[in-house]
Amino acid sequence: MDNVFHIRGGRLFDPLSGIDQVSDLYIRNGLIQASLPGSGAATLIDASGLTIVPGLIDLHVHLREPGGEESETVQSGSAAAARGGFTTVVAMPNTRPPCDTPEEVQATLKRARHTGLAHVLPSACITAGRQGIALADLDALACAGAVAFTDDGNTVADAGLMAEAMRKARRLGLPVMDHALDPALAGDGVIHEGSASRRLGLPGIPSSAEVRIVERDIDLCRQTGCAVHIQHISCAESVELIRRARKEGLHLSAEATPHHLALTDDDIPGNDANFKMNPPLGSAGDRDAILSALIDGTIRAFATDHAPHAADFKAKGFLSAPFGVVGLETAVGVTYTLLVESGRMPLADWLKCWTSGPAMVLGLPAPSLSPGSPADLAILDLHTEWTVEPGTFASRSTNTPFTGWRLFGRSVCTFASGRNTWDGRS
Repeated sequence: MDNVFHIRGGRLFDPLSGIDQVSDLYIRNGLIQASLPGSGAATLIDASGLTIVPGLIDLHVHLREPGGEESETVQSGSAAAARGGFTTVVAMPNTRPPCDTPEEVQATLKRARHTGLAHVLPSACITAGRQGIALADLDALACAGAVAFTDDGNTVADAGLMAEAMRKARRLGLPVMDHALDPALAGDGVIHEGSASRRLGLPGIPSSAEVRIVERDIDLCRQTGCAVHIQHISCAESVELIRRARKEGLHLSAEATPHHLALTDDDIPGNDANFKMNPPLGSAGDRDAILSALIDGTIRAFATDHAPHAADFKAKGFLSAPFGVVGLETAVGVTYTLLVESGRMPLADWLKCWTSGPAMVLGLPAPSLSPGSPADLAILDLHTEWTVEPGTFASRSTNTPFTGWRLFGRSVCTFASGRNTWDGRS
């Protein structure tokens, strides 16, 4: 029977709903069911020894379409999301052309509906053309279906323009998500300014480039009351500013990427652009501060900043290659191994950073395993070690710094709206 499933004997784990039990779960008509009359006609999935969780949400994904199809498409990126256990992803607007019109928002939604592999939620540009000169039509973009505003990849340097955007976004009830990096201070840097930049002889980006914009955004958040989300935090000073702002009660959130949690600039082996990302990898102290912020709840969301680039682009070396690494298919393994397998974080807190934390940023209901909820879920193998092999990725690109890493935690089966979007069971 199509789209009717009986998932048998798995550990149902949903900390937000208080569910933690070995039980059966049923899917019918796109919804989770507590039972299913005549379940013998359903497709049976044996989940013994596996953990069933609400579908994961990624706040920060580059799907490259239109304009960068050689690196990724909505189809291939959605397939990578499903393979990673993600049922919802937020698409960044730095495409060619950028997503700064209602027509582009609608085009992204149409492509996502056609693939049907994940819920793709388009973010839209803050400024026209991501040029930082004039605001895009935020009202029209919101009406078309944009879930957030960001010029990701660029920073809106004009504080007055950013304040105007935040006031409009607050009225629309949508968050502003900012790539916090002062372009004047970052200059032509390609790596974190410090011992690694000196060792490799590469122009550095100082931590102050991020800190200055985080300070400004916190001040604007205070002035406007807008929900502000700081993307891909990379340095200790930013973490402390965010901790203070949250204690003040500001509507401010932030995300941590797997690569900023697992790596430092001292891990960069040389002229390997698979370690080039923006913001750059920080020091060991920066990484430890981000880890601490996750553990104490200052940062409540992971995000991959999945940034695919075709191999020819990344082969140009640190100075000339584009910034960014892929992450959808390694994110569960890297974060679970680093935080839960190591004993640093309880499983429940880790899962919230991939589910209810991101949902809160977007102002959306958190995914759930409760009967009657949409059947967005992932079946995870948390006990079998696996090796990162980029050649097996569903993404069109393989620019990862985690090649050969041995990890615990990966999705073996994913459902979005009751549709089986990934089945990697052997």
